Amino acid sequence: MVYSKTKLFDTDLQECAEYFKALAHPARLAILRFLSETQTCITGDITEALPLSRTTVNQHLQELKKVGLIKGHVKGINTKYCLNNEKVEELKRQSIDFLNEIKVGLNNNC
Repeated sequence: MVYSKTKLFDTDLQECAEYFKALAHPARLAILRFLSETQTCITGDITEALPLSRTTVNQHLQELKKVGLIKGHVKGINTKYCLNNEKVEELKRQSIDFLNEIKVGLNNNC
């Protein structure tokens, strides 16, 4: 039986890792920032706001959708994208909780 080693860790760490993996590219951060700053759902081409091709932007949008940070609804021939506010708040909470668990300055002998 194949057993993923990520399953050896608790659910909170697994979820946090999925979010961090989705955020591990500057284009995805730029997309989240753009959607946040516009404060609306965007229909059409987000590539006008980013220095990337439409195909590349679509790949990054799919990664953000996969973890639920954005929503995409097909409307006619366009897709309407917006932030998933609940998931973004969850990301914030999990990130803060995780970083608060990290103790710094205790072992500086390295």
